[in-house]
Amino acid sequence: MLKFKVITIFPNMITDYANEAILKRAQEAKKIAVAAYDLRDWTDDNHRSVDDKPFGGGAGMVMKIEPLYKALKKVAGKNSHKILLSAKGKTWNQTLAKDYATKYKEIVLVCGRYEGVDERINEFIDEEISIGDYVLTGGELGALVIMDSVTRLIPGVLGNATSLEFESHNQPGLLESPQYTRPEVFKIGQKRLAVPEVLLSGNHKLINDWRQKNEKQMIKKKQ
Repeated sequence: MLKFKVITIFPNMITDYANEAILKRAQEAKKIAVAAYDLRDWTDDNHRSVDDKPFGGGAGMVMKIEPLYKALKKVAGKNSHKILLSAKGKTWNQTLAKDYATKYKEIVLVCGRYEGVDERINEFIDEEISIGDYVLTGGELGALVIMDSVTRLIPGVLGNATSLEFESHNQPGLLESPQYTRPEVFKIGQKRLAVPEVLLSGNHKLINDWRQKNEKQMIKKKQ
């Protein structure tokens, strides 16, 4: 079982998502366990403060090192892989997701907020991860992205394991070919949008050739 432990000031954001769809089924099947911890539980003032003004001045607030350290000390196990969700971290991708799905038994995700986290947190984590070159209001969405993308790669989580073999990013830079379902012809006024005939042919070789060709075309389109 892979354990996800998330340190955040909004634990409900994690548990609400984790109690739906694939993550919920994975927990019920004992493939993963998800726990969210409220960082404010490790504060020692009446206001349960987790942030303060930055030294040297500047806009916004910075998350304090003390509650983060206490939370990590309590939550993380001996062999936990500890991650800080950070805009300056390594960019998350499918290769990393595959690596995490097979390499770790416990992943601790620290969700930053405000203008960032006291830099001294790096003494107590293993890695900084970013989910893209843009800014979010907090690390919770990033933590959920990591949890979701890793969980679906664990054997037995998806109902049809074959879907992993042909989906986007299964190989670096490769995007899945277009998909269609009923009706065969979708009509909007005078416009008729039809499914490519090859997909209706029943000829598996022709269908595979078409899919491979369109995988390459999708790469070019994205570029």
